[in-house]
Amino acid sequence: MNASSSGSRKNRPTQNPVCHRSRNPCGCALLEAAMERFGVKSAPSRNRSKTALYVTPQDRVTEFGNELHEDGGKLFCTSCNVVLNHVRKSAINDHLKSKTHTKRKAEFEEQNVRKKQRTLTASLQCNSTAQTEKSSVIQDFVKMCLEANIPLEKADHPSVRAFLSRHVKNGSSIPKSDQLRKAYLPDGYDNENQLINTEDR
Repeated sequence: MNASSSGSRKNRPTQNPVCHRSRNPCGCALLEAAMERFGVKSAPSRNRSKTALYVTPQDRVTEFGNELHEDGGKLFCTSCNVVLNHVRKSAINDHLKSKTHTKRKAEFEEQNVRKKQRTLTASLQCNSTAQTEKSSVIQDFVKMCLEANIPLEKADHPSVRAFLSRHVKNGSSIPKSDQLRKAYLPDGYDNENQLINTEDR
């Protein structure tokens, strides 16, 4: 061995020992073993998506509005009624921009408009029928009082009002005597006494 080779070996930098867990336990392995023993969890990998870990279907509903809804822990498209992947926002955006969704959304909104129109029409018809029935009851009550020579003041008596409310359909809608005179007396009569006096003659 010559002097030059001996000198080159002395000047060569010393390499740090590589950690090979399978061959010889080192500080890293001992540290992990200690953490596992005492129940210390290691921090999650930085390259894992925080969205994938923490987002929920309800979060997406809040973000996208009434186009989506949550049911049973799953995210649904309201118009298409299909399950969407709530973790991948790009998948949701792609679905909402698709031709299929656009078509079904238009159909869904049209159905809702028709449904509201039918409901409104039915409600108006129901209200109209109820008003007609109430008006008919009041008119028949006034006619009965006039023909039986019963003063309209009798409609104000508590016992009469209790009877009407309890046993006559729409009886509670019959107003008191002053309103009956103003709105429901037959044409040509200022008060019920005119009919009574006419009959007495």
